[in-house]
Amino acid sequence: MNVYDTTRMYDVMAPLGYTPSNSYEDADMVILNTCHIREKAEDKVFSDLGRVRLEKEKKKAGGEKMLIAVGGCVGQAEGAEIITRAPYVDMVFGSQSYHQLPEMVTKAIRDGGGVVELDFPQVQKFDLLPEVSNTQGVSAFLSVQEGCDKFCSFCVVPYTRGAEYSRPLAAVIYEASKLVDGGAKEITLLGQNVNAYHGEMTDGKTASLAYTIDALAQINGLERIRYITSHPRDMSDDLIAIHGSEKKLMPYLHLPVQAGSDEILKKMNRKHTRDFYFEIIEKLRKTRPDIALSCDFIVGFPSETDENFEDTMDLIRRVNYASAYSFKYSPRPGTPAATDENQVPELIKQERLARLQALIHEQQTTFNQSMVGKTLKVLFDREGKHNGQLLGKSEYMQSVYVKEIEGLRGKITDVKITGGFLNSLTGEVIN
Repeated sequence: MNVYDTTRMYDVMAPLGYTPSNSYEDADMVILNTCHIREKAEDKVFSDLGRVRLEKEKKKAGGEKMLIAVGGCVGQAEGAEIITRAPYVDMVFGSQSYHQLPEMVTKAIRDGGGVVELDFPQVQKFDLLPEVSNTQGVSAFLSVQEGCDKFCSFCVVPYTRGAEYSRPLAAVIYEASKLVDGGAKEITLLGQNVNAYHGEMTDGKTASLAYTIDALAQINGLERIRYITSHPRDMSDDLIAIHGSEKKLMPYLHLPVQAGSDEILKKMNRKHTRDFYFEIIEKLRKTRPDIALSCDFIVGFPSETDENFEDTMDLIRRVNYASAYSFKYSPRPGTPAATDENQVPELIKQERLARLQALIHEQQTTFNQSMVGKTLKVLFDREGKHNGQLLGKSEYMQSVYVKEIEGLRGKITDVKITGGFLNSLTGEVIN
């Protein structure tokens, strides 16, 4: 979602004559668009600010100016404290107020910095943003839902992104059409709880995410649809069903469970059980047998016992994931779990995380190796790590490397897979 927000900041700043710079050393303004989900991300903000500060001082010595801004969820959570800690920062704003960037820039230039904008406007920022003008290429993001009403005990999203809000269906369809006109062949629908989407239609009724996917599939030129991130409680029957009926919807789903223990799930305030999660997986695989599943896991949540952790390992073995993201629990200020007295020692968290990741890596490698000899449709959207190499995505969200062929970039092409590894595939283009 931060990638999407960043592209929209380009649109907001364009009328003031700003264009994206290839490096912060050459920029007149540097915006750090931030994440507050984990402590590591927050620490990185201040590390990066230190480097940008040096460039600002160099410019000042040469008679030039540089504005520095911190946006996104760290900006929303920390507010003016950022300027107290780093007084060379000119602007701090949250994820719901970047549409006001032109006014903030004007004020920062006039007053010499110190601008803080953290309001959650009554009018949604989407209604105030300019029309999409920056194309995202063949693979694009489209934010359809923001915020969260779930209040998991470990999560800051309800406090940094606000309550759940779904964009009207017409606005989603219009922006998707503009992205396709700009060259997008694949669109990923975004939301903190994207499958909780309930956009208003012109007749006053409400469109579900499944209805929206069906409507988007009618756009000529749009060949692939994805959505992320989902909550198990919002996996409705119509959304599960469309995975089996709509060919443009890719056979990949990121469905975080966070833990495999009912006791820990309750402490997390996830409002579902492990058996409920298993039932959803069973329905999905019955509807779309080849679907690839991805997940998030938090290891070492407060009061997690060895038995609780083994329940999570059991869930992973039973589901068998194509990929997963896993992290040690990181206390987030202001959340209920952060004040829990039963914090798990760091060494235990490290040991559990290593065991969990070893299992996930084994499943991920096995899944990728199972593709060897098969033909996959790959959308090539960028250069590979090495010269003469192209990188694309399979239907199952795998990175696929092939030898570069002129005219291949931006197209969906059949590729015979020749190698499967932990994080990628290699293959040969057919015809």
